[in-house]
Amino acid sequence: MNLFSESNLSPDILKAIGELGYEAPTEIQKQTIPFILTDIRDLIALAQTGTGKTAAFSLPILDMIDPTSRKIQFLVLCPTRELCLQITKDIKSYSKYIKGLKTTAVYGGSSIMEQIRSLKDKPQIIVGTPGRVIDLINRKALDFSEISWLVLDEADEMLSMGFKDDLETILSETPETKQTFLFSATMSKEVERISKNYLTKPHRISVGSINEVKKNISHEYYIVGYRQKKEALKRLIDANPNQYSIIFCRTRMETQEIADFLMQNGYAADALHGDLSQAQRDTVMKKFRLKNIDILVATDVAARGLDVNSLTHVIHFSLPDDPEVFVHRSGRTGRAGKDGISMALIKPEETRKLKQIKSVTKIEIHEKQVPTGEEIIKSQVEGVFERLFTEHTEFFAFDDSLIPDLSDFSKEELVHKLLQLQLRDLAMFYKDKSDLRNEKLNDERDAPFSRRERRRDDREGGSWSDRKGDRDRDRGRKPRRKSANMTRFFFNLGKKDNLKKVDMLDIINKATKSSKRRPDIGDIEIMEKFSFFEVEKDFQNDILRNLGSMKFKGKDMRAEVAN
Repeated sequence: MNLFSESNLSPDILKAIGELGYEAPTEIQKQTIPFILTDIRDLIALAQTGTGKTAAFSLPILDMIDPTSRKIQFLVLCPTRELCLQITKDIKSYSKYIKGLKTTAVYGGSSIMEQIRSLKDKPQIIVGTPGRVIDLINRKALDFSEISWLVLDEADEMLSMGFKDDLETILSETPETKQTFLFSATMSKEVERISKNYLTKPHRISVGSINEVKKNISHEYYIVGYRQKKEALKRLIDANPNQYSIIFCRTRMETQEIADFLMQNGYAADALHGDLSQAQRDTVMKKFRLKNIDILVATDVAARGLDVNSLTHVIHFSLPDDPEVFVHRSGRTGRAGKDGISMALIKPEETRKLKQIKSVTKIEIHEKQVPTGEEIIKSQVEGVFERLFTEHTEFFAFDDSLIPDLSDFSKEELVHKLLQLQLRDLAMFYKDKSDLRNEKLNDERDAPFSRRERRRDDREGGSWSDRKGDRDRDRGRKPRRKSANMTRFFFNLGKKDNLKKVDMLDIINKATKSSKRRPDIGDIEIMEKFSFFEVEKDFQNDILRNLGSMKFKGKDMRAEVAN
């Protein structure tokens, strides 16, 4: 029995989703579909990615939309191109039997002229990213004056990416009579503010909470020195054979660096981040879904919209600042009733951040030791037998007469020889490798930005990166290099001024808003009394010229290029 038939959706929609294999609505769909069909209030819906949100908001609206009108009636805003394309694809699938209904996706990284031409077909539904929607509004190619429904999907991500001003500009172009639906994985202060300013007495639906973590995911963490993180990552991958995983990094630069490291070491891996063109993103996503690569290295933002149900592992190469992001990342494994493993690599000075994550999320995260070479080989042997007993496909015709006389060997001797052949290269690699767990304490003394330096810098209020460079020069080392395309700034405000990363993103975007495009933003480090941030070099003068005339919560701001 198809339980969607109880939702009072039209036969055309039920036929389309039936062909897609939809039988029973998810929890967010059970609560959202009847509400949108029968209520005129705005809505805030809190649910994680992968819970069926697109169908939850689009199915009831498709049931009510007027396909005979040539006006835009329904607008969906989302943070990334990937998610934009995924939502558009889903809506087109749901509405395939609704005659005259058209959906158009508008997003950056693709020809704006082609998108303007597609808008001449008078679509009733627009799915877009905020930046491109603003561009098309400015070109008079989009008119939202008569929309009936507005969806803000992944609202927390849009705000964390610095789209606050864009969202407010777009919302000002829409009628007050519309119905607004805000979908978010987390309820940050910025999301709360947007909801108070632009939603009217919204109804709230929450499916699961941060404390309702999946029970079928085991959580592990490994403390490693700064200089051993890549080596530790390699060992974790080798100690968990047959994995299909996502490795999460904080920045685009780190993502590409880790992906390059893995590929150079022979792993089927690739990177997914904001510097890739749409064609490159599509190629990487296709390879990962087809399992031509089994390791995807990604930023949190780039992985939005990626819906894969068979991930075995999630690896946090860098911890997120927000505990809810940790839950969100980890929840990408352990889907479809399968068990999953979440592993975090943390530096010694990050144990406090991990304690905060454990405290807020109530997740049991168990400390484990980075495996030794001997332990890795044992895991690899188990992995060979796992594939042997679970893989039943015959890939080629085999003539038994090709098997030589093996009567002189016992089955144990044969297995031993085959395993030696299979695992020879890996065994030779780890033959003389030291135990990383003995190196992490020595490494902490040399790690950049250690706890000792943090305390001293907080007391002295000086430039942390300058003294780190001096220390390295004193020891005969080269100072830590930043990307050749980025400028690193010292900023005079910090945690004591209630400055958060989302505020820093907003400040940077405002300081560079006169430019025709948005800058690439690198690392943002919020200290107690000051901060550092990285911005694309082309925008250096914009930052220096404009930021000094701005204020943050009534306080003067000052930025200077860090040495």
